[in-house]
Amino acid sequence: MSFQKFNISGPILDALQEKGYTQPTPIQQQAIPAILSGSDVLASAQTGTGKTASFSIPLLQILSEKKGTHGIRGLVLAPTRELAIQVSENLNQYGKNLSIRTVLVYGGVSQVSQVNQIRRGVDVVIATPGRLLDLIQQRVVNLSQLNILVLDEADRMLDMGFIKDVKRILELVPQNCQKVFLSATMPDEVQRLVASMLRNPVRIKIASEKSTLRIQQGVYYVAREDKKALLKHVIAEQQMRNVLVFTRTKFGADKVARDLSKSGIAAEAFHGDKSQGARQRSLSNFKKNATRVLVATDIAARGIDISDLPFVINYEMPDTVETYTHRIGRTGRAGNAGAALSFCDHEEKGQLRNLNRMSPGKIEVLKHPFAN
Repeated sequence: MSFQKFNISGPILDALQEKGYTQPTPIQQQAIPAILSGSDVLASAQTGTGKTASFSIPLLQILSEKKGTHGIRGLVLAPTRELAIQVSENLNQYGKNLSIRTVLVYGGVSQVSQVNQIRRGVDVVIATPGRLLDLIQQRVVNLSQLNILVLDEADRMLDMGFIKDVKRILELVPQNCQKVFLSATMPDEVQRLVASMLRNPVRIKIASEKSTLRIQQGVYYVAREDKKALLKHVIAEQQMRNVLVFTRTKFGADKVARDLSKSGIAAEAFHGDKSQGARQRSLSNFKKNATRVLVATDIAARGIDISDLPFVINYEMPDTVETYTHRIGRTGRAGNAGAALSFCDHEEKGQLRNLNRMSPGKIEVLKHPFAN
């Protein structure tokens, strides 16, 4: 199957071809025609399966066909600033040949530029819930002309406490507005939201041939005090040019990044105590290989989407299988090969046993020079 089968306009197809998109992924094969039909849609698929394009392409197509309408016609809600930024980047890339204006709206920065863009006129708003509600209350944003609303990562919205804000926003959109919900999992709260807000939705579930099955997984048993030396050894031995390292705490991320930098390995920390500007600079440096290692906490890393990231390292073991799956799912995306390595000290062996029982794929025990 090719993207031409969806009757997508030439300008969008040209942009997709420029990005190297040839065949739609399974989620795109099902979601694009469902959204183009005008139905409400509930789609469930893991990260790294092409979800953003699955809603961005039809959204752009729908809005490009409905010309002459003024006001905000498309809205994408995302749980984190990083994810909102990446959705915005993708929308702008797919729609580069269209005259559709987008604005990115999130908190933690001055709203002046965002307000000015909206007042000049925009077609699509990509937003985090809190800042969007602020602008609605200030009467800067009016959703009365909305044609299509996308709720991305609905389960993360729930995890991060945004469900009440989301409900308030959904109550403000026109009754005939098309709604598209995407979620990796379907907890009860999301199911209740679906039942109350979507009209006979087309339900799409992409079986999790989980991306983790395509990722080579390994674990090093190592004393806590040797983790620092092991990290440097593994980076050098594997000739890692780009690696995402996970720690449990912000303090730990800062400490690991500092230690690597002192050793001559370009590294930066990425966590919630960093300003939005600092986080974006760190991510940009990492993507363009100016930084070799990005050391992140779990919450901060939720919006990181790097299509070709070869390595992930769990410097400290995660507490849950879900967190482990999320972490290692940053690699092995879009069909690329990936490797995930975990450092397990004596106190973390219980977490590893839990992972071995419940996680997909085999975690191979690896040898290293610091073993007792």
